[in-house]
This record gives sequence, structure tokens and C-alpha cells, in this order.
Amino acid sequence: LLDPVWEKALEKAASDQKELERLATEAGSNEKFAAWDWRFYQEKLRAEKFAFDEAELKPYLQLERVIEACFDVATKLFGITFEEKKGIAAWHPDARAFVVKNADGSERGLFLADYFARPSKRSGAWMSALKSGYKLGHGSKPVIYNIINFAKPPAGEAALLSVDEAKTLFHEFGHALHGMLTDVTWPSVSGTSVSRDFVELPSQLYEHWLTVPAVLEKHALHVKTGKPMPKVLLDKMLATRTFGAGFATVEFTASALIDMAYHARPDAPAEPLRFEAETLEKLHMPGTIAMRHRTPHFGHVFAGDAYSAGYYSYMWSEVLDADAFSAFEETGDAFNPELAERLRKNIYAAGGSKDPEELYTAFRGKMPSADAMMVKRGLV
Repeated sequence: LLDPVWEKALEKAASDQKELERLATEAGSNEKFAAWDWRFYQEKLRAEKFAFDEAELKPYLQLERVIEACFDVATKLFGITFEEKKGIAAWHPDARAFVVKNADGSERGLFLADYFARPSKRSGAWMSALKSGYKLGHGSKPVIYNIINFAKPPAGEAALLSVDEAKTLFHEFGHALHGMLTDVTWPSVSGTSVSRDFVELPSQLYEHWLTVPAVLEKHALHVKTGKPMPKVLLDKMLATRTFGAGFATVEFTASALIDMAYHARPDAPAEPLRFEAETLEKLHMPGTIAMRHRTPHFGHVFAGDAYSAGYYSYMWSEVLDADAFSAFEETGDAFNPELAERLRKNIYAAGGSKDPEELYTAFRGKMPSADAMMVKRGLV
């Protein structure tokens, strides 16, 4: 997986760097292009190419509307509905509770969401389960929660999200659906209890529905006028999705390859930073791009064994999610009922009850290739 992607990413990054160096020269710089120049000139190139500032999108991405979009997509795909219950006490007044119901009106479980940052709250965004869903014995209905850290607006004002924040909301809700839709006998294979390189598929796949035009037309409404996002703005947003792919893919894949290099050794290197530098040199790592995670703070792979030799799984999940969503694109219907049912049964509901390869092929009819992912990233 990583080697062919790395080659394409290096080619794209080299091509992108030439454009950035042109901008730097035109701006009067006569210094050698460096790593700290990349993001600055990349944003200038974005403005030149697309005449687009992501800040223009914020008024159309109200938190409440994006939450509604998450729920609406789940209803269209899987038939479940969400009803907020004000009387359910949680760990903080900001935390909200939603009763989840099946299409027949029966109760499926409880979804809790804590969206705003506050002092002493752990940073980041994640999903977890207070109670897993399973059928063993008397059974158990899932109680699933999302924790996110959006900036809380002043009283009386709407919380507005960036595109990345809206993606985070969809991503973590995708994990929540993995826990909520589980339909297994044993607690040990419930929900997200799946192999490390399969666990990100439901979350990353769900992100795709954020940018489905029908979803944006319905839910991306201006905070003041209530009017939908103009098509010209929507088109610009969609056009920029692959912008900067060379940089982003190189910085990530370098970290994944370093992770593999460390864990392929029979022993730990005596000088980790020298080992890192030597490995990056063998990979022909561009000097103008830094790894996403340098060795001293690569917590994913050294703070525990969850992602040891497994950082690649984010990209593998992207291969899966791009290939999976292309199945919907091939039908011309992002909510194709037959595909949605296969998706529910084999991906969101199956947990770890079967081998991931068996589950994926039952949904897709074939094993995935990296082609759709490389197209999605703009590498080919």
C-alpha cells in the first residue's frame, strides 16, 4: 500500500513545490524554498487558483445544522431517527442526550454528545461507549457518546464551524453509528471492537456524505439569511478538496513508513533520531516537508500498542472508504437503498463478528484497490 502511494505523493509534491517556488520568486524572495515557506505560499496559491477563502463557508456551517445533517444522512441510509431528550442528566450541562429509534419506532439506544471546549476538558475529538450493544443473555442497548471541542459561541449566537470541524463532526458520528448500529451476540465483538486497520472505515466513509450536494443544499444555510450555500461557493469548495494533496500525503506517509521501519527492527535503535534521519534519506524525503509526527512525540505508535506498526491504517481506511463510496457514485445515488442496506449489515452492524475481508467483500462484491483513494487525493 505505502510504497506506490509514496512514489505518487513525491511526484505530486515536487510538482506543487515548483508552483510555490514561482510564487515566492514573484513575491521577491531570493532565498532557498524551505519547509516553513510551504503553508504560507500554499495558501497564496489557493487564493490565486480558486479565489476562495474557506472562511466564506463558515456562515453556512452552523453546528446545529451540521448535527441535523449527520442525523438526516443516518435516517436516509439506515432508517434510524434521533430525538433529543432534555431531562436526561449527563456529566456536564453542555452534554446532550438523543434517544435513537429504529424505523419501526422501537428504541435502539442512547446517543450522548458533548460538543464544546471548556477548562479541564480533555482536548481532541473521539467516540466511546458507556454501554455496548449486544444480544447475549437479556441483551444490552448501546449508550454511545461523542466528545468534541468546538469553540463555544457567546450566548444567543450560533456556533459556526470550519470545513475541517464539520468533517470532524461527521467523522466522530460515523464512529458513533458503528457503535449504535451494532447487531451482534457477543459483547467482545460489539461496535468498534474490530481490527485496527478496519476501525476507521465507518468514520472516514461517513465524511463523504458531508459534501454530497443534496446534503449541503438542505443543511448548509446562511446563519443570517437562511439561504442555501450558493452553487458557485459549493463548486469552489469541492474543487479545492484535492488541493495540497502532495504535501499532505508526503507528511503522513513518511510517518507511516517510519513507524513500519521502527517496528520491523528486532531491537530499538540506540539513536532514534539518527535512525529517523537515515530512513528518511533512503526514502528521498523532501527537505521542504516535515513528517507529521517526529519520533519524540509520535504518541500513536509509542504511547501504547494500539497503533504500533499500524499508523498506516488511516490510509488503508481511506482506501476502503474511497472504494466504498465509489460504489454509491457508480449507481448515481448517494443513498442507494440496496447498497445502504448492505453497508449497514456488513460494515456498521457486524462489529468484529467476521473477518474484515469477508465483511467488505460482502458489501462491495470485491476487494478494494487504492485507485479511488489516489483519485480522491488528486495524486493521479
